[in-house]
Amino acid sequence: MRGQLSKSLMITVLFLGSLMTTLIWYMSVGKHVEPQRPASQKKHAPKPSEICKGCKEIISKVQERYNQTWKKQEDNYLKFRTNLSVKCNGFDKAIITKNNTPVGLKLVYDGEKKRTLQVNKDFFNIFTKENPFSNKKWDTCSVVGNGGILSESSCGKMIDSADFVIRCNLPPLENGYEKDVGIKTSLVTANPSIFTQRYGSLVGRRLPFVESLHKYGNSLLLLPAFSFGINTAVCQRVAYTIEDFKSPIRPVFFNPQYLDSLAQFWRSEGLKERRLSTGLIMASMALELCENVHLYGFWPFSNHPYGFYTLTNHYYDDKPAKTSFHAMPAEFDRLLQLHTEGVLRLHLEDCK
Repeated sequence: MRGQLSKSLMITVLFLGSLMTTLIWYMSVGKHVEPQRPASQKKHAPKPSEICKGCKEIISKVQERYNQTWKKQEDNYLKFRTNLSVKCNGFDKAIITKNNTPVGLKLVYDGEKKRTLQVNKDFFNIFTKENPFSNKKWDTCSVVGNGGILSESSCGKMIDSADFVIRCNLPPLENGYEKDVGIKTSLVTANPSIFTQRYGSLVGRRLPFVESLHKYGNSLLLLPAFSFGINTAVCQRVAYTIEDFKSPIRPVFFNPQYLDSLAQFWRSEGLKERRLSTGLIMASMALELCENVHLYGFWPFSNHPYGFYTLTNHYYDDKPAKTSFHAMPAEFDRLLQLHTEGVLRLHLEDCK
């Protein structure tokens, strides 16, 4: 009798354990599939404790510089663009092509100067044949950062009205974000950590990754395959995956020589950070490619410049920035200076 009770109890325990495991798995999968947008924090005035330390004074100084009536200063724009083009030549060197990077050429990684790679046929075959920027110049360009300042900004239509729209790090554009950030994409960058963290470095199922690219249409997908050695293989797999699944998006690769020359350029302009942010790199490219450059989502502080209400770090999440790599306030200060000089237009206000 005791043996039967013991056996019955054991079966019950195993059944309940299995049920709990299934329930936990279901809940975790559900959370992964349906990510939640950050809660809006624009609807109430901030408490003193919600304003970041020293931010009120800094933001007030930013407002003094920003609130002056903006007008493009053609002489300042041409002077800056010419200096940038002479030192960096983004038109010809920003992207690796079959013409500027032949088989046998030794690439020096811009993030690891001691690391090199000799171009073989496998890499050469996935390089774009022609420079997508050759003999092209756009009138207006939107460069869209991912700052929380874009949340509830209603800037989507204004962003999409540009001839060429640049986005950073495969940002979400659907599920309600369109109103604030738009949907049009001409070029989008991707940090390789996205491929490893979200898609298992593309060594398993690849369809979820391909499906995630649909919203970017036939835009250029700009990859930093030759910045660090850890990036190279996964970026190569990205190009193969896009080819295998016949995705319309067009993978291209940053030229490490261009990134190195751009870092030197900004050091000469007073920036002393370890690595430039993607946003500053794309703003720099846009200044060579476009007559009128508009920046959205570039705001490094946790409080809004108008109302001081609390902002999330990104418009889609509150994941903190890697401050060890990027000197965001220093970059922003330089971009604000270009704004006041009429070289580019920085948008900090809502677009309503």
